Amino acid sequence: MKIKATLDRIPGGMMIVPLLLGAIINTLFPTAGATFGSFTGALMTGALPILAVFYVCMGSTIDFKATPYIMKKGGSLLATKVGIAALVGFVGAKVFGDGMVESGFFLGLSVLAVVASMNDTNGGLYMALMGQFGKKEDVGAYSIMSLESGPFLTMVTLGVAGLAAFPWQTLVGAIIPLIVGMVLGNLDKDMRDYLSKAVPVLVPFFAFALGAGMSLQNVWKAGILGVLLGVAVVAITGTALLIVDKLIGGNGIAGLSAASTAGNAVGVPAAVASANAVYAPFVPSATALVASSVIVTSILVPIVVAWYAKRIGVKGNTVE
Repeated sequence: MKIKATLDRIPGGMMIVPLLLGAIINTLFPTAGATFGSFTGALMTGALPILAVFYVCMGSTIDFKATPYIMKKGGSLLATKVGIAALVGFVGAKVFGDGMVESGFFLGLSVLAVVASMNDTNGGLYMALMGQFGKKEDVGAYSIMSLESGPFLTMVTLGVAGLAAFPWQTLVGAIIPLIVGMVLGNLDKDMRDYLSKAVPVLVPFFAFALGAGMSLQNVWKAGILGVLLGVAVVAITGTALLIVDKLIGGNGIAGLSAASTAGNAVGVPAAVASANAVYAPFVPSATALVASSVIVTSILVPIVVAWYAKRIGVKGNTVE
């Protein structure tokens, strides 16, 4: 059986197929991880540990000389993603107010749901796609983009920034594995060669663990509106990020790879509501919509990136 060859023919196959497999298993058998426990349970719930290893291995491939490039790329993509979320949120507030749409096709839609979906990039997805289609230095750009993680910038965008402390410990923790990898790779070329080989191997495992933390029922609960929100995130932020990426000298792949919604964004509506009770009534609907956007963008972004890479003649990296 030519399993790998088949996956390679599917746009973003090494990411999307394991992710869907994990989501299907979790949807049909939500207690599978707890039931089997041990290594099986660890694999189904181990997205963060696998991502931590991915950071170290990918960091080993980055040369310290590329640091200015990382700051430029990451800073540009971060500013664009947050700026677009703020702009769309502002327009949304003008259209249907600061609250939630109470009737019609857009029932349940709120500025909170829109901003939370657009503000935060799926770091694992971005790095996996960059590992396959991008430059080594582009992966490191997420160490800057990770500043958008969590509810802080969403609160800033919604005008309630002073209600939450800036989680600097979490941000530092997010880049330590990458820095460790960079140090090892720059101190010893043999370590760089050794660790770099694991980068493409880790992608399907991380994708499966990510999918195993999702439920396809969330898409059903949010309905077509949730699907459209996910498509809008890719279309709106993707277009802006593509343009900015090309303006700063990139080929656009990094920009498109950042046009997703992070899994941790699902918890942002509740976090925002805990800081400002005004948003409490919107939390259930906003959470379902954001969860739908996470799944939709996780599926759609790899397809769009693979299509665009082929269009501009960029071949994905493969394991020799």
